[in-house]
Amino acid sequence: MKLLTFAIPCYNSEAYMEKCIESILPGGEDVEILIVDDGSKDRTAEIADRYEREYPTICRAIHQENGGHGEAVNAGIRNATGLYFKVVDSDDWVDQEAYMQILNKLRELAGGETQLDMLLANYVYEKEGAKHKKVMRQAGVPTDRLFTWSDVRHFHKGHYILMHSVIYRTKLLRECGLELPKHTFYVDNIYVYKPLPNVRTMYYMDVDFYRYFIGRDDQSVNEKVMISRIDQQIKVNKIMIDDVDLYKVSNPKCRQYMFNYLEIITVVSTIMLIRSGTEENLQKKRELWTYIKKKDIRLFHHLRRGILGVSMNLPGKTGRKISVAAYRISQKVVGFN
Repeated sequence: MKLLTFAIPCYNSEAYMEKCIESILPGGEDVEILIVDDGSKDRTAEIADRYEREYPTICRAIHQENGGHGEAVNAGIRNATGLYFKVVDSDDWVDQEAYMQILNKLRELAGGETQLDMLLANYVYEKEGAKHKKVMRQAGVPTDRLFTWSDVRHFHKGHYILMHSVIYRTKLLRECGLELPKHTFYVDNIYVYKPLPNVRTMYYMDVDFYRYFIGRDDQSVNEKVMISRIDQQIKVNKIMIDDVDLYKVSNPKCRQYMFNYLEIITVVSTIMLIRSGTEENLQKKRELWTYIKKKDIRLFHHLRRGILGVSMNLPGKTGRKISVAAYRISQKVVGFN
């Protein structure tokens, strides 16, 4: 068994995937790199096969019909032999020094008495044209020791764990029944969210591990692109509502964090519908909140009572202007594209 499996979803990634793979190769025989060619039409498959030939004990090329980012991650989980599992998008990369520290810690924890479920580290916005690179840390949790949900001090509203910051135990991902939808963007949120009730033990390393490139015009987190794909954002939002009954999550701190997470995702859906400015999308906004109300009236009131929920549902044009102003401030705080 390998210590850590990396899955790299690739679709027409010939221009940047080699930088990603090369940043992971120094892990040597302790790691497995699954290069998932998701029906690419450029040289992605050829590059994946070359790495498998040159590093047969580390790299494996997986070719599949196009199923989208989620299905590429699913393929990684199905084929992984590592004790732990990490997704790295093909246009991103990892920092070498932090990488070595994480591998050393995983080796140490793998041999311990307590089983680790989730390791957290920092990610860095490698934003195109930005001089200052924003580091996203995990506030409110213990550093450099195993801890549980009960040890978490607090998670403020604007903080949530991204796929970039998390390494899961592979078996946990399988046991929780994680299956991401095909041909759907923004499934990263489901990937992080659904396994959380199964997480018992965590470890946070304050190292800048994941380098998250942001700035390509076609990137899924570009605001115009998000608005054009708003139906997929809504789909992910609804899956998160349907997949986990938050009132059955036993640990109160885990439950509160998941409420906060769902609130943020719902705010993103709502503000994108408002930002589009079309009557059709304003109707979709109303339909989303009606869906939540019909699904679980308690959840509806919980989300609407929150400060974010209130600000996103102020009536009329003035209310929408206030919502957008709040969104603009959050853009600057988070570094959103």
